Amino acid sequence: MAHFLPETLSEARVIAAYVTFVGSYLVFALGKFPGLKIDRPGAAIIGAVGMVAFRIVQPADTLRFIDFPTIVLLFAMMLIVGTLHLVGFFDWNAGMVLRRLNPSHLLPAVVFTSGVVSAFFVNDIMCLVMVPIVLSITRKLRLKPMPYLLAVATGSNIGSVASITGNPQNMLIGSFSGIGYRDFLLHLGPVALVGLFLDWMVLYWFYLRKERHEPKLQDGIPVPLIELSRLTKPAVVVTGVVIAFFAGVPPAMAAALGAAALLITRTLEPRKLYDEVDWGLLVFFVGLFLIVGGAENAGIVRGFLHVAEYWNLHQMGVFTVAVALLSNIVSNVPAVMLLKSMAPTFSNPHTAWLVLAMASTLAGNLTITGSVANIIVVESAKPDTKISFWDYFRVGLPITIMTLAVGWVWLAWFP
Repeated sequence: MAHFLPETLSEARVIAAYVTFVGSYLVFALGKFPGLKIDRPGAAIIGAVGMVAFRIVQPADTLRFIDFPTIVLLFAMMLIVGTLHLVGFFDWNAGMVLRRLNPSHLLPAVVFTSGVVSAFFVNDIMCLVMVPIVLSITRKLRLKPMPYLLAVATGSNIGSVASITGNPQNMLIGSFSGIGYRDFLLHLGPVALVGLFLDWMVLYWFYLRKERHEPKLQDGIPVPLIELSRLTKPAVVVTGVVIAFFAGVPPAMAAALGAAALLITRTLEPRKLYDEVDWGLLVFFVGLFLIVGGAENAGIVRGFLHVAEYWNLHQMGVFTVAVALLSNIVSNVPAVMLLKSMAPTFSNPHTAWLVLAMASTLAGNLTITGSVANIIVVESAKPDTKISFWDYFRVGLPITIMTLAVGWVWLAWFP
C-alpha cells in the first residue's frame, strides 16, 4: 500500500486534511452536521471525496486504501442474514426457545436467544425480529415490556462480541489483525457468555426481583407460524458457512460462497433480498477507509499515536477505557478505524486487537446511541413502549462497566 509522508504534502493540503478529518469525525460524533441533513454515511462520502479532491489521497491509490475483504465479508453476511430473515429463520429460532416458557424464565430466554444468535450473525437483524415477538409475548402475559426490550438490545450487543461475524467492527478487526475465526471465538466467546449472565442479573435486579409471576399459560406463549420447508436450503448453506469459518477458510471467502449459493433460488425475490442490505453502512465503510487513509498520509494518525504514548494508552486497562469512551463519542466503527494503526504498536498486538474488539463492542451498551442495535430496539418498540435515555442508561452503565471489567481481566489472564 502506498503511503505519502506528510513532508510530501503542501501545508495547504495538510490543513485541508485536518479540516476534512475533523469535520467528518464531528458528524460521526453528533450523528448529523448542525443545520444540515448530512448523516454519517453522507459525511463519509463527503470526507472521502475531499481527501481525493485535495490530492491528500491520490486517485490512483484510492483502491489500495479500501480493505476489500472487510467489504466483501460485510456485504456477504448481510445477504446471508437477509435471507434467513426473509425465510423466517430468526422467528423460528425465537419460537423454538420461547415456546411454552414460564414467565419467570422469559428474561433469561430473551437475553440468551438474542446473544447466542448475534454471536454468529450481524446483531441488527436479530433486534428487528425480536422486538415484535417480545411485545406480543409481554402483551399476552400482561408483563411490562421494558426489561425484555432492554434484554434484546443489551444481549445482542454482548453476544456479538464473541465472533468476527458478530458485528461490523469485529469484521474490520478480523481482516486487519489476521486473527482466525476459532482464535477470536476462543478468546472472546467466554467474555460474551459471562457478559450475558451479568446482563440477566442486572436486568433482573432492576426490574423483576420484587415481581411475582402468574402460573404458566396453558396454551403457551404465542410464536409465529413458519413454513419449515423454506428453511432447509438456508440452514444447509449457513451450516456449511459456519463449518468453513471453523475450518480456517478466510471468512470473506466462506461468506461470499454462502451468499452466492443463496442467490441461486426459485422462490425468493432478489429485490426483497437486496432491500435487506444496509447499503449506507457499506458506503460508510468505504468512505472511512479513504478518510483514515488521508489522515495517515497527512500525518494525523502519527500525531495521534504520539498522544497515545503521552497518555500511556499502551497499558491494557487504560486502552480499554479509552476505546470505550471514544466508541461512545464517535461510534464504534470510526473509533476502530482510527485506532487500527495503534494496535500493532503494542508489545502483544494479538491481545491489543482483541481488547479493541471487546471494548468497542461492549461500550455500545452504555447509552441508546451507543450502537445501531439499541436504536433499532427503541424505534421498533414505539408506540407500544417508550424507552427514555434514563431508562436505558441506568441499566446500561452497570452492564457496560461490569462486562468491560470481565473482558479486561479475562484478556489479561488469557492473552
